[in-house]
Amino acid sequence: MKRADVRVGVGGWTYEPWRDNFYPKGLPHARELAYASRHLTAIEINGTYYSGFKPEHFRKWAAETPDGFVFSLKATRFATNRKQLATAGESIRRFIDSGPTEMGARLGPIVWQFMPTKQFDAEDFEAFLALLPAKEGSHVLRHVMDVRHPTFISPDYQALADKYGVSTVFTDSDKYPSFDEPQGPVAYARLMRSDAAYVNGYAPKALDEWAERARKWAAGRETFVYFINGAKEKAPAAAGALLDRLGWKPPSD
Repeated sequence: MKRADVRVGVGGWTYEPWRDNFYPKGLPHARELAYASRHLTAIEINGTYYSGFKPEHFRKWAAETPDGFVFSLKATRFATNRKQLATAGESIRRFIDSGPTEMGARLGPIVWQFMPTKQFDAEDFEAFLALLPAKEGSHVLRHVMDVRHPTFISPDYQALADKYGVSTVFTDSDKYPSFDEPQGPVAYARLMRSDAAYVNGYAPKALDEWAERARKWAAGRETFVYFINGAKEKAPAAAGALLDRLGWKPPSD
């Protein structure tokens, strides 16, 4: 497996149960990102959904990670948690201007997450998609929609996503609807059913199956698989087990 084919990781890097579990005993908290980025190939940053950050934060995070590592960013909730998405232009611009492109090559897809109660309105959603910039300076921006209401699982929504070149999150969650496969130019999976009963969060057979699916997705597009929820303390182990099945090993240094 080429490192760029399938990127596998978790949501965030600061989580108390990962200490003395995923992270070695006594590892300084300030070194957790550096450690995680050498044992996974991607991280989805959740904090950018809740709070604003500055260019120096993005530069710092990028500087702590090795070449080839990629961050996905959850975009600001102030753009997506609103009655009329067509009015989100200022919030979108503020997020883009906050500095994510300072990550350079380490900037991966931007995820726009919607509330489970947000229903699909074709006119309003198209207005939102039209506000998303395709580029920022020399950086091509890749947008992923995390839609969570059953009304989005429709040909009309998919036609709009295709028209604007955005991708749609695939999930195994039993709480949120999902297309049967990842949709769009980027395959983006958020896996949420890890179980504390398994050493690696998922049964070995299930991880074998996810590895096979990820290989198929990656045959034609860059693929991201994140272990996000369920028994979250198992997320790094699940990601590591999947990377192992895909043939990737942590760097020796």
